[in-house]
Formats: sequence, structure tokens, C-alpha cells
Amino acid sequence: MKPIRALFVALLLASAPALAATVGDDGLHKPDWLRETFKDLPEDLAEANAEGKRLLIIVEQRGCIYCKKMHEEVFADPEIDALIRDTYFVVQMNLFGDVEITDFDGTTLAEKDMAVRWGVMFTPTLIFLPEQVADDAHTGTAAVAMMPGAFGKGTTKALLSWVRDHGYENGEHFQKFVARTLGGTD
Repeated sequence: MKPIRALFVALLLASAPALAATVGDDGLHKPDWLRETFKDLPEDLAEANAEGKRLLIIVEQRGCIYCKKMHEEVFADPEIDALIRDTYFVVQMNLFGDVEITDFDGTTLAEKDMAVRWGVMFTPTLIFLPEQVADDAHTGTAAVAMMPGAFGKGTTKALLSWVRDHGYENGEHFQKFVARTLGGTD
């Protein structure tokens, strides 16, 4: 009987990250570190700065298997989860959504149209913003980094750390940072 109980516990523990990934009515994953905002990006940036955090926009879509992988396997990792919670103010956007977003230059468009404006083609896409964005800039040009697609824990943690530490300002290319910190593996 003990081997069966041990197998049950092992299966339960292995499925814990999958159980933790809540999906909303819009079909997108809803971790509790997401911020519900009016999607007015200048306001979101000001709020992020007031909290001492970086503004991060995550673009996803219903049924995205790579979004699911990121939420269940990567973002659920305790180190990555803590890094997101401690460092980032995360706003979610639906690649095909109709919710209006106000960009830094005052342009207001539906999520799906803003994604086109910013050049977002894949989900998930993580868009990292600097602490200050010019009033005439838009997110696609102001971003300090964009990560289109799903990556493993190592690369994701490295990118979250590289942006947090302003690695883009010291001239070290992100790929060189990854090679130096991860030894070229993920």
C-alpha cells in the first residue's frame, strides 16, 4: 500500500504547478502577480515606478500552448515567481483582444491593433519598459527588451535579471550575458 501512496503523492506534487495556473474567462492564464489596470500605460508606468518596480507587458492569446508552458513550468518556478513579484509590475494583454490600451504617446487602440502597432507576432511576448518613456514614444520603440515566444527557466530568469539590473545600459548584449551566466545552456 505504501508504494501506491508514494506514487500518488509524487503525481500530486508533479502536477502542482499545473493546478496553480488559473485561466480566466478570456482564456488567458491569471497568476496573482498580474495587475488589473485600466491599461493606460503612462499611469501603469507611474504606478510601477512608485512601487520601485519595472513595467512588464505580457501579450498572450487563448489556447496558446507556449503561454501555458510558461505559466505552468517557467513562471511557477519559485525563483522566477519571486523575481517577478519583487521586481515587476505586470500588465497582461490579449493578442486578439478588444480592450482599449492607451500608449505613451496618447494613442488609444484595441489590444489587437496595439499588438500590430508594436510588432507583436508571437505569444507569449514579454515587453520590458524603461523607468522613463518619452511622451511621444510608443511601447514598441521604447521597450528595452522584447522576448517573443516561450523559453526555459534559465533564459527567462536571465532576462528578468538582465532587465532588472539594467544590463542593456552597460553595453553587454543579452546573448553574451546568457552565455556568461548560464554557460550557454538553458
